[in-house]
Amino acid sequence: MTAQDDTTELRRLRWRSRRGMRELDRLFERWLDRCWAASSEAERAVFRRLLECEDDRLWKWFLGHERSADAQLDALVQSIRALPPDP
Repeated sequence: MTAQDDTTELRRLRWRSRRGMRELDRLFERWLDRCWAASSEAERAVFRRLLECEDDRLWKWFLGHERSADAQLDALVQSIRALPPDP
């Protein structure tokens, strides 16, 4: 993937990450800002799958009320939850 393709995909993912729920938006943006560039294609694929999930389910996962049955999604959610908030 070229740098241009990566930039285009990142822009597209930022748009898809806008959920209408500010807290989810910030969690996704934080991961994109801090982790996207260094992530493997496999990690990026898991993030894309995470974006396909329904907001209410995502919110329960991020609050820790439920956990995803999918181990990869659960690991990514836990990783995003562990990122320190923006100053």
